[in-house]
Amino acid sequence: MVAVLANCDKIILKKRRGRDEMNKYLVLDIGGSAIKYAIMDDETTILEKNSVPTPLDTLKSLMEVIGTLYDSYKEQINGMAISLPGVLNSDTGYMYSGGSLVFNTNHNFIETLKRRCPITISIENDGKCAALAEIWKGSLQGIKNGAVILLGTGVGGGIIINGKLHKGHAFFAGEFSFIRTNSMEPENLAYCWGAQSGNKALMKKGAMVKGIETLDGHQFFKYANEGDKEILEVLNEFTKNVALQIINLQSVISPEKVAIGGGISAQPLLIDYIKENLKHFSTEFSHEFKIFTPDLEIVACKFKNESNLIGALYHHLQLAK
Repeated sequence: MVAVLANCDKIILKKRRGRDEMNKYLVLDIGGSAIKYAIMDDETTILEKNSVPTPLDTLKSLMEVIGTLYDSYKEQINGMAISLPGVLNSDTGYMYSGGSLVFNTNHNFIETLKRRCPITISIENDGKCAALAEIWKGSLQGIKNGAVILLGTGVGGGIIINGKLHKGHAFFAGEFSFIRTNSMEPENLAYCWGAQSGNKALMKKGAMVKGIETLDGHQFFKYANEGDKEILEVLNEFTKNVALQIINLQSVISPEKVAIGGGISAQPLLIDYIKENLKHFSTEFSHEFKIFTPDLEIVACKFKNESNLIGALYHHLQLAK
């Protein structure tokens, strides 16, 4: 792994006079395919940024990859902040579930990592990190009640109540993928919101109507932005489902703003279609929905690929206070 790291060209993003006097942190966004890492200061300035492949075989392999990164920066950092998938106790570091990294289940991540990296370490769920970034410096700044919905492999995110991230009992709040969308077949995982509104579902349906084997996000929205009727119908059905779940969230937490994240959220057309479907549904429901749902603001998340890094650092800084 050292050889792999040696071959990575570090991206030096920003350097300013006086930065050497600030605390610096190694911030990691551990995903199912890559570990994005950055050296960041107290003001979230990214000083260096890069990525390495995520080991998918064992916990020991993951710890060694993180440990190798730590070895490269240990003389200049004051702590390590980590975003990763799974249901976890961000106060103690215990992983109830590793999500896509199954080997992370049922152990204390912080205690395990500290044996390799003796430094202050914090962890937080990736969806919650994205929400924290939006609360701190993004689209949900100053919002009292809101939500972040991340349309990725599944559907993640976070819930904001009274200006703070709501984690809920057992830290499960915001795990939108597990919401059931069909009460007639509750055991059928194909009817979970994550299966209905994940990128895979959108690309699969797009490829099907175009009669091709595979389709990626770039190709899908190229068709959509060119006005392809078949693809736009797929997008309409997809965003209709997202809008329905936003209405369900409206019934539970009554958010004033919902920020949509994930790679496809960079497409203005996606946000437009969600808004149109939400407007359509608001006229189909009761008098109360007609009054309140149109006031709900739908926006794209401000931070894209850097949201988990920013949120992880914010969580780390809050714990240090």
